Amino acid sequence: MNLPELKIGEKIAKIPIIQGGMGIGVSGSKLAGSVAKEGAVGILSSANIGYKEPDFEKNTLEANLRAMGKEIDKAREISPNGIIGVNIMVATNHYAEMVKKAVQKGIDLIISGAGLPKELPNLIQGSKTKIAPIVSSARAAVLITKMWLKKYNYMPDMIVVEGPEAGGHLGFHQEELLDKKTQSLEEITCEVIEEMHKIDKEQNTETPIIAAGGIFNGNDISKFLKLGASGVQMATRFVVTKECDASQEFKDAYINSKHDDIKIVKSPVGMPGRAIRNEFIQKIELEKEKISKCLNCIIPCNPGDSPYCITKALINSVTGNVKNGLIFCGSNAYKLTKMTTVKELLNELVVDAEASYA
Repeated sequence: MNLPELKIGEKIAKIPIIQGGMGIGVSGSKLAGSVAKEGAVGILSSANIGYKEPDFEKNTLEANLRAMGKEIDKAREISPNGIIGVNIMVATNHYAEMVKKAVQKGIDLIISGAGLPKELPNLIQGSKTKIAPIVSSARAAVLITKMWLKKYNYMPDMIVVEGPEAGGHLGFHQEELLDKKTQSLEEITCEVIEEMHKIDKEQNTETPIIAAGGIFNGNDISKFLKLGASGVQMATRFVVTKECDASQEFKDAYINSKHDDIKIVKSPVGMPGRAIRNEFIQKIELEKEKISKCLNCIIPCNPGDSPYCITKALINSVTGNVKNGLIFCGSNAYKLTKMTTVKELLNELVVDAEASYA
């Protein structure tokens, strides 16, 4: 293989692809473990990871912490030697507890967005866990790096640059996304690489920069590697694999979607998101859904003002009740037409990327 390996400190992935974390329950142990086994980086999503636990509604934090441990162990059983990480959103309530649990279980990598993970270096002290913030601008990359250096003398082990074509919650204002006024992923990635190169030179470090959001095929991977990225993060492509932890109904929603079905939607947490427009989206556009129980899952959600419960909507979709669920996706979900496997997908991506990278 002539693609460069992805080096995150002493951890090395043979394939420079990170499978993006998808919650609730879309990227669980089966997907993350299978990706890591094939030589890429597998990522769990911590977002209400305990939704299958019997006491989830009564003891949400305890259920999530317990499930985090179980899922990491199961992923490690699938891939004893691969790189396995977890995506933990800064906006999650009990963020610190979730990070500490992942570290306790020996997770290789924590990727953290939906806010700047200001305290993350302090939470992983004394461990071998690598940490990476998600940013959507060069300004944010410089800000978090300088903050970590000043407070903890710690450089990011990696930085994920997420552009406007990503799925799920997005780090851009809704107006920017709808009016196409934001920068492209290519532009943002190049700016982050340029700014981080200056800091790396001062610190005598080499920070891997990972491009994420809307990357679909081998040509895209090759393009970002040529721009100077160390690798890419992809999520949408992995949904229609047999190993993905979501229901078949969830996967079929991707396969059956059309270009016009992919929409920017309103999230209860104040950030815009990208999802497949279905009966649920149409309904909540017209009227507010009654929230019977708040699981206190994310900041700054207020059940009194929220149009719907995002946890309930995401659990519905991942478990197969897609008509009454929120189906987050990337901008290219409509291009997917059939099921595949993790091995087949990674082989396809590597072969295509190599053809245009040479």
